[in-house]
Amino acid sequence: MVERALAAGCTPVVALVDDLRPPPVAHVLATTVTVYAGGERVRSMVTQLGVPNAVIAIFQRPPRPSVTELAARSRRLVVVEAVDNPANIGAIVRNAAGLGWDGLVLDTTCADPLARRSTRVSMGHSVAFPHARTPNIVDALRTLIDAGFVVIALAIDGDVDIGDVAGLGGHPDRLAVCVGAERAGLSAEARACATFRARITMHAGIDSLNVAAATAIACHALA
Repeated sequence: MVERALAAGCTPVVALVDDLRPPPVAHVLATTVTVYAGGERVRSMVTQLGVPNAVIAIFQRPPRPSVTELAARSRRLVVVEAVDNPANIGAIVRNAAGLGWDGLVLDTTCADPLARRSTRVSMGHSVAFPHARTPNIVDALRTLIDAGFVVIALAIDGDVDIGDVAGLGGHPDRLAVCVGAERAGLSAEARACATFRARITMHAGIDSLNVAAATAIACHALA
């Protein structure tokens, strides 16, 4: 994750490494910032983490684009409403990045993609995967629609299966898939903005998937 943050152009502030077996990235960090070293007990005490990693670093938060700026340079976006579990956000980032999508739009009730748990679950990809924040999901969706995006809302009671959406939309050049929290799903206001409300057809007796798993299926189906 530290190597990916450096590769993404993030600016390091300070680092702490294993004093007996410093990883190679420590020498890269040492060219620009102070690198402290300590044994397992020291690293556990300083970081308060269960596992004393061989390297941990603090970086400046990279600049975040606006929804308008992200839309202008993207063709495929994931829009997330009220998903407050950082593990789910990290998994969504990893899925979207791995399947070739361009970025993430989150409302302010979502967990931070750059929180430690989110970054860890994303395997460090969240430091380079563009994301925008919005206080109002409806305003963000309207911005995307004005920019030419077709918006697909994932919902249990969707009108069409996710596998059939691309054909119905005439294979649009710009797509945004919108997902909501597992407890309540997307808000009625967000659903009303969508061009299509799509479902992932489930086996009888199973009503839904984890939001990260559902996002992966949608990203693959709509890629």
